[in-house]
Parts: sequence; C-alpha cells; structure tokens
Amino acid sequence: MTAAVRWCLVALVVGTLVAIPPVIAALPASEPDEGTAELLQRVQGSAAVAHTGYAETDGALTLPVTDDFSDTADLLGDANRLRVWWRHSADWRVDAVDTTGETDLFHDGIGTAVWNYQAASAEYGPDSPARLPRTADLVPSVLGRLVLGDADAADVTRLPAMRVAGRDAIGLRLVPPEPQSSIDRADVWVDAGSGLPLQVEVYGAGATRPFVSSRFLDVSLELPDAGTTRFTRPAGVEVRYDEALDIADAADRFADVAAPLELAGLASRRPAGLPGAVGQYGSGLTLLVAIPLWDRAAGPLRDQLETSPEAAQGPAGTSLTVGPLSMLLAPPTAEGSWLLTGTVGRSTLERAAAQLAAGAVGARS
Repeated sequence: MTAAVRWCLVALVVGTLVAIPPVIAALPASEPDEGTAELLQRVQGSAAVAHTGYAETDGALTLPVTDDFSDTADLLGDANRLRVWWRHSADWRVDAVDTTGETDLFHDGIGTAVWNYQAASAEYGPDSPARLPRTADLVPSVLGRLVLGDADAADVTRLPAMRVAGRDAIGLRLVPPEPQSSIDRADVWVDAGSGLPLQVEVYGAGATRPFVSSRFLDVSLELPDAGTTRFTRPAGVEVRYDEALDIADAADRFADVAAPLELAGLASRRPAGLPGAVGQYGSGLTLLVAIPLWDRAAGPLRDQLETSPEAAQGPAGTSLTVGPLSMLLAPPTAEGSWLLTGTVGRSTLERAAAQLAAGAVGARS
C-alpha cells in the first residue's frame, strides 16, 4: 500500500467520523403514537428521570438592576454553558462554565452548596420556597418542567418532532390561558422515550425570537455516580453557611409582613400552609412575584430604574418593561417598598400595587 493510498484511507475514515454527528442529527424524527395528555403527564413526572448532559442557554433580556439582582440579570441576558448530573430531584449537580472558570451547584435535598472555582469559595444554604432564579433553573429538563409542570392538556398542542442531542424529540406548544400573561407561547421538545424535556423556547407577545432558550447538545439517560453529585469540601477551603440564599429568600424569612393569598386576580402558587413574606401568584408561564424590600435594597434599585429611558413614573411607582418581563417598584413606606415583577403586563402590576397599598398585606405571626 502506497503512502498516498494510506493517507486517502485516513482522510476517508476521519471524514466519516466527523460527518457522523451531523448525519445523526439530520435523521428524521419519528412520531410515537401517544396522546398529548399522556405525554404531558410523563413530562410532569420526569424529575425522576436520571440523566447527564451538556446544555447551552441563551437569554435576550437586558435588565437595569443593582448588585442584589445582578445574577438574575446575567442569567436572562447572557449565554450559559451548563453541565448537569441528575440522579433525582433531591440529588443533582449543575456546573456553569465560562472562559474564566466555573460555578458549581450541588443539591442534596436539604440545601444547595455553591462552589466558585475561580474564587476558591464555597457556601451552603437551605432550600427556600422563595428565591431568585439560578443557573439550574435553565437546564432544559428543569425549565421544561417549570413551563409544563401544571399545564392543562387543553392548552397544549403538538409541534413536529425533531432530533435534539441525537434523540427523537416530540414537540409541545403551550399557550398561556391567563389573560394577564405577557408570554405568547412556549415550545418544548421532549424525549420520546422518557418524557424528559430536551429543548425549550419561550416567546414574548409579538416576538420573533425567544427571550430565553435552552437546549441539550449532548444527553445520556444513565444514572450518574453518587460521588459526582456529592459536594466535597476542597482542602483549605472554609464553607460559609448562609441562612438566606439571596435577597428574595431573606425577605421571605425575615420581613414582618405576610403576602396575601390573592393578588391582581391571580391565586397564590405557594404550597398550602407555607406562609411567607414573598408572594408568588399565577400558574405555569403566568407569574407575578411580590417582594418586600428594605430601604437599603429598594433605594439603589429605584435609582437604577429611574436612570433607564424606558422607565415610567406614576402613582403606583417606578415601572419598567423589558420584553415579556415587567417590574414595578412601589413608593416607599415606613415598612419599605414592594417590588412587583413577573410575566404579566404593567397594568396587572399597577393593580397589584394598589391592592397592597390598600391594606391587603397581613402581619407576620
């Protein structure tokens, strides 16, 4: 065999191997004979599906917020590369990787450890019913369940199947039924065999591109090793214990008010018998959150919002709409200021602010 022939064979083999992933991705996806209601039920129970994978997310919202909310702004306004190891809903790990390092989340069912590799810092905090979004919420399997978790089959239609991460993925489209919602639709493609969400795109009203999207580029449904999801303190690093994860969690635990059970026509989505100062209302993609802020947090945020040319001033407070997300910071009172935000229109936030100002808030027992 001549050298020229050998190199031709090498080139052929390499070219074939390189072409395999695109060819697999281009294969037509099959449509299983399964009803939408049955598939939706499997999606809603997919937290029990073990998997590992690599995902990329993309956010299209630019939020003018202060340091207390900067992580949320980065999450919704930037691209994120995520590695996930998921044993079940009480045992998982998600690494956010960037050009300068990575930040890893380890969840053990009681709390979450945060390991910042670049800063060599670690902290641990308990679970909270009220917190700001975190990177793990944008993993396709998690985001898909958040989108479809309490959806009714009557509000879901089918989309053409396609291949995602080399797997057959069935398409589901949810259109929020609530008139207050600022979300136009959410498209979710789920694994045909397990019901695990593999790709999610969420669109605001009138938008031609999603304001947030998340997609697995590689995924396996094998159970990851328990040692991978278990946080082990690195040598020489002290783990700081935080009683509150973020500003929303701190307000929920320590503010002296109690959120009402209904706000702006939306029912509370907090678990029954679990009172707190932070109110969470609506269902599915329609979300309204009311956070009582102390002056030291409300003041800088108000200053930041007022510098935005898109901000509007009114009797209800300072409001701003970015894509499908609206926020309103109510005027200060002796107890502080209410921050109202969510995937609802400005008029809904103003109605909620008026209700709170009229005395809908209770005292914490």
